[in-house]
This record gives sequence, C-alpha cells and structure tokens, in this order.
Amino acid sequence: MIVERIQSAEEFFQLRDEWNALLKASRSHCLFLTHEWLSTWWKHLREGRHLSIFAARENGRLIGLVPLAVRPPQYARMMPRILEFIASGIIGSDYLDAIIERGRENQVLRGFSSELRRLGLMLQFTQLRRHACIVADLPEILRSDRWIASDATINVCPFVDLASHTWETYLATLGSSHRCNFNRRLRALQKNFNVRLDSINAGNGVLSALDVLMELHRKRWDPRGNSEAFCSPSIVEFHREFIQLAAERGWLRLRILFLDERPAAAIYGFRFGSTFYFYQSGFDPSYSRHSIGLVMMGLSIRAALDEGASVYDLLHGAEEYKFHWARSKCELGRLEIHPPHTRARLYRRAIAFNRAARRMARRVLQRV
Repeated sequence: MIVERIQSAEEFFQLRDEWNALLKASRSHCLFLTHEWLSTWWKHLREGRHLSIFAARENGRLIGLVPLAVRPPQYARMMPRILEFIASGIIGSDYLDAIIERGRENQVLRGFSSELRRLGLMLQFTQLRRHACIVADLPEILRSDRWIASDATINVCPFVDLASHTWETYLATLGSSHRCNFNRRLRALQKNFNVRLDSINAGNGVLSALDVLMELHRKRWDPRGNSEAFCSPSIVEFHREFIQLAAERGWLRLRILFLDERPAAAIYGFRFGSTFYFYQSGFDPSYSRHSIGLVMMGLSIRAALDEGASVYDLLHGAEEYKFHWARSKCELGRLEIHPPHTRARLYRRAIAFNRAARRMARRVLQRV
C-alpha cells in the first residue's frame, strides 16, 4: 500500500471517477462525500484553506481517501492550524468521514496515521455519524503515540424510515392530531386554490427553480435573521453549480408548490441511493394561515415514498417541526485528536476555555 498526500486542486479534480467508485464501495456512501459536492465546495468556499487529501493505493488501485484541508489559525477563537474535512462548516455537509474500501478501514487508517504524525497538526472532524469508520479506528491508532482524543455529540439528524410503508401506513404512525391536521389543511387548499406540485429534477429550468426556492426561503427567514443558508454570493454560486451537477446525475429533487399558479412553498432535496435528503426549504409567509409549510412537507414525503425512497432524511437540526414527521434520529458528533507536543496541550486548554465562555454567554443571553 502506497500513501500519498494530494495538495493541488488539479489532482483533486482529476480523481472524480475513481473517487465516486470508491465511495460506492465504502461504508461511507452518501451525497456529501461525492466528488461533485466536495469539489464544488472547494471551488467556491475554501476560504484560505489548503488541500491535504490523503489517498491510499494498492497496485495502483485507489482503496482509501480522507478528504482533508488545512484550515489557517483562528486566533479570536483560540484555534491553531487544524486538519479538518473538506466541506466542513456553514454549508451543511452531514455524515462526513473517511472513504475506504469496505473491510480495509483499520489497515488504511494505520497507513494514513504515519503522515498524520509527521504533520503533527490538531485534527478536528465534525458532522460524524457515531459509527463513522474514522471514529471507530483512528483515535485508538493514534493513542499509542500519546495523542489525546475527545468526542462530543453536537447535533442530531431526524429521519423517517419509509421501508415497507405505503403513504397510508406511514400516516398511521403519526400522532392523530398531526395526521388529521395535515389532511384537513390539504383539503382546504384544494378547495380554495388550484394546487399544483412541480418536481424539477433536470433540464434548463433548474436554475430558475433554485431562484424560486431561494426567494421563498428569504421571505420565510430574512425578517427573523436566523438563516445562513444563502447568505453570501459564494454560497449561492456553490448551489448554482452543484444543482446542475445533481440534475445531470439524477440526484436533484426540487419541488415547488403552486397555488393559483403562484409559488407558495418549495423544498430543495436530493435522491441519492435509497435516501431522500431534505436539504432546504422556503415558503411565502402570506400563506402561513394555511399551514403551507406543513402541507409541503407532507407532500414531499409522499412524493419520496412514491418514487421508492426507503429513508427521508431531514438532516441536522432538532427543530420541533421535524419530529412531527420523524420518529428516529441519528446522532452527529465532533471528534478532536491532539498531537502529544506541549503546544497542542496549551491549545486544547484554550479551546476548552473558549467553549465554556461561549456556553456561559449563551445562557446569560437566554435569561435577558
């Protein structure tokens, strides 16, 4: 096995077919680890990071990847230079992990650990499933050289298990008041409006549909100021490029609900394998009294079920409305591994102090 470190964008972009083939053969197979998602993120959102992708080959065949980047120090947060996953941060990439041929995880991570020791940088991995292969193996491998690992639960991903369900049997699993409310609200809309649900999955209309979704999202959230989904030109450009790639690959599911030919609600999602990923949404607040968000979510789940999805994943966030539909959840964690030198110990203490101070500040603000 030969381990190499990829540091140029050109080399990264050339790996697409090998990358996706390995992803399909790994335990980590998900949308947010596709070459399309990660390379598009790198083009638009890298913000001063430097590529540091670890790749392992055996007889020329790619058998392992860790999609990493070096993030520059953040002195205000007392954070040193760190190695982190590509696509970490604001864009909302869940289920990040190493990508390794199934059954070879421990062997390949042991090969990567020599390069990690040589670099001697703090490792910070976020949005990890609890059973991620990097969580299961890497901390123990590095602890033998006195590296210190810590992990914490940072979020949850509610999801709907649709396997073996029809729409009627799924509805029967929901609370009776929620089920009745959805049916009543849908009938009222159909009585008072001409209702149409469009699914824009491919073709020339995907960028126009994205514009509709972003406008509805801003109408919903901008007055409250608590959404960062489309808050910068670089994020918008990321989505405008990725949505076209997703449409070409057959992953895109952008659904818009029209009332009397006027867009009232939209959901931006993806079908990848047997999973539907609910990524973002928006609706026109002028229809709030019709519970347009509730109706749109139900119609989206029904559409996913009709096309054969076995999981409807609402991704990270414990918002109350998600648990009106979902009965299961997946925990997301953060794993930090510090090298054994003195400087790393000082940074670890500084980071812990900084986080404690921010937690205290949030508690004080909640009381005001």
